[in-house]
Amino acid sequence: MDFKLTPLAETDFQIVGELADRIWRAHYVSIVPLAQIEYMLSGRYTPERLSTYLNSNRRWMHVLRLEGEPVGYCSHALSGTPGEMKLEQLYLLPGLHGKGLGGRMLDLVEAHARALDCTVLMLQVNKGNTGSIAVYRKRGFTVREEAVFEIGHGFVMDDYVMAKAL
Repeated sequence: MDFKLTPLAETDFQIVGELADRIWRAHYVSIVPLAQIEYMLSGRYTPERLSTYLNSNRRWMHVLRLEGEPVGYCSHALSGTPGEMKLEQLYLLPGLHGKGLGGRMLDLVEAHARALDCTVLMLQVNKGNTGSIAVYRKRGFTVREEAVFEIGHGFVMDDYVMAKAL
């Protein structure tokens, strides 16, 4: 299996947006309302938002390619708490789950966090996203807290905040 994780480039913006659209509509439709999915997609994958990952020393995004084809992406950022990195996104096309590719993306994020002397990796995950929660638990994450975040237009994210010591 030939896979490659490459830093986000401006030429990847459309690719990441299309991946997000496919992945989110397949994965989240049973967890959150479609209107919320559409609202979140419309705001998160604009060129302006994606460009914040370019030439940054605080946040990073990588595109996963399998046999040269884009199949997923991940992003992470310094959380603002000293020694803490936040896994912001880790998404993979549904047909590729269970093949270790998500783990490879997580390995990259963990290695980068350690290289920056971070001792904690944290993330937010929807409470209804039981499959992802199980994967994160298997990788050593525990629930640090429960939190509800207002995201606009009357929508909220009802999440677990999970963390792992590095």
